[in-house]
Amino acid sequence: MGSFDRVVRGGIVVTGSDTVRADIGIIGETIAAIGLDLSTDGADVIDAGGLLVLPGGVDPHCHIEQLEPDGSSYEDSFAHASASCFAGGTTSVITFAAQFKGQRLGPVLAEYHRRAAQGMVDYSFHQIINDPFYAVVQEDIPEVVASGVRSLKVFLTYDDVRIDDRQYLRVLAAARRAGAIVTVHAENYDAIGWLTEALLKAGMTAPKYHAWARPTVIEREATHRAIALAELIDQPIQIFHVSGPEPAHEIAAAQDRGLKVWGETCPQYLVLDAADMDRPGFEGAKFVCSPAPRGQAESEGLWQAIRAGTIDIISSDHSGHSFYKEGIGKQKNGTEAPFTRVPNGVPGLAARMPIIFSEGVSKGRIDLQTFVRLTSVNAAKLFGLYPRKGTIAPGADADLVLWDPTRRVTITNDLMQHAIDYTPYEGLEVIGWPQMTIARGRVVMQDGVVTAEPGSAKFLARGPYELIRPRGVLPNGFDTSAIMI
Repeated sequence: MGSFDRVVRGGIVVTGSDTVRADIGIIGETIAAIGLDLSTDGADVIDAGGLLVLPGGVDPHCHIEQLEPDGSSYEDSFAHASASCFAGGTTSVITFAAQFKGQRLGPVLAEYHRRAAQGMVDYSFHQIINDPFYAVVQEDIPEVVASGVRSLKVFLTYDDVRIDDRQYLRVLAAARRAGAIVTVHAENYDAIGWLTEALLKAGMTAPKYHAWARPTVIEREATHRAIALAELIDQPIQIFHVSGPEPAHEIAAAQDRGLKVWGETCPQYLVLDAADMDRPGFEGAKFVCSPAPRGQAESEGLWQAIRAGTIDIISSDHSGHSFYKEGIGKQKNGTEAPFTRVPNGVPGLAARMPIIFSEGVSKGRIDLQTFVRLTSVNAAKLFGLYPRKGTIAPGADADLVLWDPTRRVTITNDLMQHAIDYTPYEGLEVIGWPQMTIARGRVVMQDGVVTAEPGSAKFLARGPYELIRPRGVLPNGFDTSAIMI
């Protein structure tokens, strides 16, 4: 076969199931052929030179240009975040459209579409449900899902966005009716509040006490409860950012019972730990995120859960807040602020794939195919993007990463190419680094230089798909989701 627009030649193609030396022929934005010695007549030839050729990364959990209740937004614009994605080998993201109290979903989602369209990375959304009042449940959620946003996000903690158990049940039922998956931030709100009040009264206010206020037991309990209530409704869910083996065991037990429950984790729970928040002065604020980083034993427990398939996606949970800028970001409330007033989250779009490759493949914890599944394939499948995204196959979008598996790089903030003025992974040496990123057939990053054009992003609408269809198993056979409550 000939007449390709572009041929990636001589690479070692890695998918979620195979590794093979092959050429990839691209026509327009799509992979047209895979094989040996493809014709290069008239084509732009990219010599992969023995590099790994991976599917473009799919990061299904990142907070990009997310709005705050006061009208401000997170520092990373979609343009900045897109550059960071391409620098790290990611070509598709699922970010968030955040509802606040009293808001209808239509205008909220429209504003996020407007912002995301100005970026370069292909995108979809999880719709955050903060206030599931009757019109939102009856009218808005079905419309949002029908528009191609087939996942809802709920928080079981945080003062400004949490929903209680009854509201959570209402969202689960609405998702079941509409055909969406629900993603859950699972921590026990009242337990955190109890511990936080006690810590503050004891004068324990430094960043390190953020972890004291959110021990693993409260994540384990909330994970168990989130799963139990989803089982009551017969609604598929994913538990976000699992921080250790205890909540992972709750997910494994649910999976063993046949429930449609999935788990993800993030690099911060594999290479950071609670001791990072115990640095001098305010430095520990750089590592404040929720759930809190744990320790080496928990990290190794997570790797066991990853190898077992209990945790099958590793996202960035990118939530960037600068550290050194006075009056914004981590210093929004000053450097003497108690841990309760330090903005939550760490940046990680560009660092995600290199850290997982280095800690996983280079250190022998996982193989190449597992790496591709964790960073691309499984997210594409779970969230309805596969096989357009997440694989290298004829008909798929030509999203590719040329990866040097032996290159040693010390992570610095400059390499991250985000708008945030620090990275929590500063100084971490990794083995394995992206040399070129191709998005829909276009070279968008080469040797660290991002060349994509702002406004070239595409919305990834997601239609119905079998994986998240309810099992049809209900306690007592009573389908409460059919009744509007």
